[in-house]
Amino acid sequence: MSKIYLSHNNIISALGFSTEENTAQIEANVSGVNLIDDKNYFHTSFYGSIINKNQLEDEFLKLNTTQNYSTLEKAMLLSLNEVISASKIELNSRVGLIISTTKGNIDAIKTEHQNEAYLSVLAEKIKSYFGFKTEPIVVSNACVSGLLAVSVAKRYILQKEFDAVFIVSGDLVSEFILSGFNSFQAMSPERCKPYDIDRKGINIGEAVASILVTENLENLSEDAVELLGESAINDANHISGPSRTGEGLFKSIQMALKEAELSSKEIDYISAHGTATIFNDAMETEAFNRLELQNTPLNSYKAYFGHTLGASGLLETIMTMQSLKNNTLYKSLGFDVLGTKKPLKVISKNKKTALTYALKTASGFGGVNTASVFKKVN
Repeated sequence: MSKIYLSHNNIISALGFSTEENTAQIEANVSGVNLIDDKNYFHTSFYGSIINKNQLEDEFLKLNTTQNYSTLEKAMLLSLNEVISASKIELNSRVGLIISTTKGNIDAIKTEHQNEAYLSVLAEKIKSYFGFKTEPIVVSNACVSGLLAVSVAKRYILQKEFDAVFIVSGDLVSEFILSGFNSFQAMSPERCKPYDIDRKGINIGEAVASILVTENLENLSEDAVELLGESAINDANHISGPSRTGEGLFKSIQMALKEAELSSKEIDYISAHGTATIFNDAMETEAFNRLELQNTPLNSYKAYFGHTLGASGLLETIMTMQSLKNNTLYKSLGFDVLGTKKPLKVISKNKKTALTYALKTASGFGGVNTASVFKKVN
């Protein structure tokens, strides 16, 4: 069976407009989450993470296009352009495109151009700009969308539909999204603290991330990883509440490890979902303990980026690649004292150490859970 690799990538977030910029900020333990008091976003102030729109406009001008695009589309085009250029791959009929998002251009529902809110319209715009020869695939499955897109890309390649797949994943902060999480009383009145005893809830963030998934060993990036195993399980527990036993996440990790032919003891590092809500963090703890992963170093990137919804899984996968490349465990920002009933080895400060295998997990509304196991290539 072919080996599947994750290679060239890009991140656009509040912390920078490249993977390198974002990694440097993470290494310095700098957060992109700040207090935002802007009625254009929400009727009250909130803690969140926002892309610099002035910089986005300046960077987008370099693409030299006269067509009109939404803010999300501009960020997606910028990010994916970097990855396509670095890959040196011709966009022929053997190359696929996946767009991963939770809400896409949701703000368009308030305008006269309501059709722009359809994810298929967003996907077609991305396809047309770059000239992809294949029909775009949309992956929209709550907050696991970004990580699930990697699994979908892998399966298309193994089924010989494509030789390579480009993924672009993104979501922006909007009134629609903020009002939804606010109605759950899930938004933290301060920067979030995943797994901490004083955690008070979630911060919403925005980001776009892009990556190449390929079976070709040629021209892989320095931070490339091999996808050894993956799985997605829906425990159908509740429309918004996670399973108290972590059943879906437990089975997802279990099956990903089985495909990877690894035991839980061989995992060097876990990039967890870690939203800093009481129920999510407790659910993850249950699943990790059931799999004897409670002593494996673990972090959450939510206090750096906020919860970037459909982008989070891919964004955090790229950061997992940086950990493996740099042999560095990055601090789980906001964590001080463990606040879960069962043990976890949350990373409290940056640490250099040899890393080979990493586990990335994600969970979302509707009971969906995903897990992927990666191995460093270089």
